[in-house]
Amino acid sequence: MAEERSYSPGLEGVIAAETRISFLDTEQEEIVVRGYNLLELIRRVQYVDVVGLLLDERLPDAGRREELEQEMVNAQVPEIVYEILWRLPAQMHAMDRLRTAVSTLAGFDPEANSADPDSERRRAPRIIGQIAQIVANLHRIAQGDRPQHFESNRGFAENFLRTIVAREVTPAEIRAFEQSLIAYSEHELPNSTFAARVVASTLSDAYGALTAAVASLKGPLHGGANEAVIYLLLEARTADGLEALIRQKLARKERIMGFGHRVYMRRMDPRAQLLKETLHELIAAKGTGSELAAMCQRGEDVMRTEKGLYPNLDYYAAPVYYLLGIPIELYTPIFFAARSAGLLAHIIEQHRENRLYRPRVLYTGPRGLHV
Repeated sequence: MAEERSYSPGLEGVIAAETRISFLDTEQEEIVVRGYNLLELIRRVQYVDVVGLLLDERLPDAGRREELEQEMVNAQVPEIVYEILWRLPAQMHAMDRLRTAVSTLAGFDPEANSADPDSERRRAPRIIGQIAQIVANLHRIAQGDRPQHFESNRGFAENFLRTIVAREVTPAEIRAFEQSLIAYSEHELPNSTFAARVVASTLSDAYGALTAAVASLKGPLHGGANEAVIYLLLEARTADGLEALIRQKLARKERIMGFGHRVYMRRMDPRAQLLKETLHELIAAKGTGSELAAMCQRGEDVMRTEKGLYPNLDYYAAPVYYLLGIPIELYTPIFFAARSAGLLAHIIEQHRENRLYRPRVLYTGPRGLHV
């Protein structure tokens, strides 16, 4: 008798890893990161604190925070990485260029081929800083400009945003951007994190696992949704226009990006609710963008009424990034740069207590054929 196996399409509901990093508690409606509520972290600490929490399993004190921030800000990207990016076609998707750059970084790390978790933990702040600097310069290089380096006398989030938008940024803008980075920093086991852990489980190195995560995150059903959201808003132009556009798409049975989540199926993604607050705070500080907020609210209302779907993080991150003046092609790369801290924490954890991923299949093809 054939062995019976259960099958869950998309591995929905399947427990694939044991972790001390994070958990989506749908009963308590809480995103737990190393024991803390992620929403509380977004409101009260800086991104560098969350990096420390993810890597060290505790929030950093002042000395450790300074050490981490300096490592991240002063991380050097080898010039050859930028030269390779210069040679890539400008029309190439930013995530494809980022994937190439992350893979290239391995060639300049003497410990690149190590799957030793202690070594990876020590090198992680530098890698996070390198990825952020690459992302911050992707659009600049595609436009034919020279890369700009982070400045050691400025904080990480300020450096990151200032380099992207090529101007001085206000405290309100820095805080909004930092809140988005924390919101994206870690979220249990989505596709990209699972991809990274699967690759890491072969005892491949951190760069290989991160490269797999970039490839996963590019997809519009995952990280690429934030780009799709802003294109939808720009096409609609007004709240009435957005409602009409959504209804047209629904009539054609098209997917509306920015809504629905595999875990938050009957309520709003808590991170989306917080970024919605961030959007309104940024609008108040800048004195512009109220129509954008009205559009988002109209879209939210229509999708809840018509489909019973609620916004995910990408739905409100997109208008925040638009008001900050961030080029649309960088929305998903920024997601990856922010998530690199969580990804590295998962890679380290996988290598510390490793078991190779090797699932089976439910075969539905023919049998008994002969030549």
